[in-house]
Amino acid sequence: MTSRFMLCSFKTCPWVQRAAIVLRAKEVPYEITYIDRDNRPAWFLAVSPHSKVPVLMIDGKEALFESNAIAEYLDETVAPRLHPEDPLARARNRAWTDFVPTFAGAISNTAYADSEEEFAARAPRISGPFGKLEEALGRRGNAGPYFNGAKFSLVDAAYAPFLQRYTFMDRLRPLGIIERFPLLSAWRDALLAAPAVRASTVADIEDAWQENLILRKRWLAKFVRQRVAGVAAAG
Repeated sequence: MTSRFMLCSFKTCPWVQRAAIVLRAKEVPYEITYIDRDNRPAWFLAVSPHSKVPVLMIDGKEALFESNAIAEYLDETVAPRLHPEDPLARARNRAWTDFVPTFAGAISNTAYADSEEEFAARAPRISGPFGKLEEALGRRGNAGPYFNGAKFSLVDAAYAPFLQRYTFMDRLRPLGIIERFPLLSAWRDALLAAPAVRASTVADIEDAWQENLILRKRWLAKFVRQRVAGVAAAG
C-alpha cells in the first residue's frame, strides 16, 4: 500500500523544495502544510527537534526531519531510484550532497546581506563553491544535462533550489559570476527547466522570495522596490 505523505514547509524554503523535487520526480502525490514561522504550532515543534522545516509526515503517524534524510528515505522506499546503482557512484553523489550546505551558504549569505558593503564582501565568495562544482561536472565524463548524465538524481534535487535562488538574486543585482562557469551554468539551466523542479514550488515563488527580502529588511529589497516602481512607471 502506498504511504500518505504530508510535507511541512515555509512558503519559500529551499530545503523543503529539495524534498518536494524528489516527490515530484517520483510522481508521488503529497499534501503540503505551510507553517507560520512566527507562530509555529505545538504539534510541529513536537516532531521537529530544530523547529525547522522540512518535516515529512508519513501516514499521519511517523515524522522525518532534515531534507537529506527525507530524500534518502524516499529514494529507498519509492520507485524509481534516483541514486546511481553503482556503489562508488552512489557514494560520490552522497559526498556531493554533503557539500550542499557550503554551496547554499555562500548564496544565502550574499542574498540576505544587510548592507551594500556586506553584499560586496560576500558575493565574491560564491566563486569558490561554484568552482568546486564546475570541477566536479568536468570530471563526470558525460554530456549531461544532469549531474550523472541523462538521469535526474538526488544530487540534482539537492542543488536545484539554491541555483534557483542564485538566479533570483542575479536578476535583481547581476553578479557576473555563474557566467564564468559554463558547465555549472548549463547544469543550472537544465535543472530550472526540469519538470520536477518547476512543479516543486508555489507558482509565484520568485515574487514570494522577493517579498521575503522586504519582510526581513535585507539590502537587496531596495532593488525589488525599484523593479516594481519601474514596471508601474512603464504601465
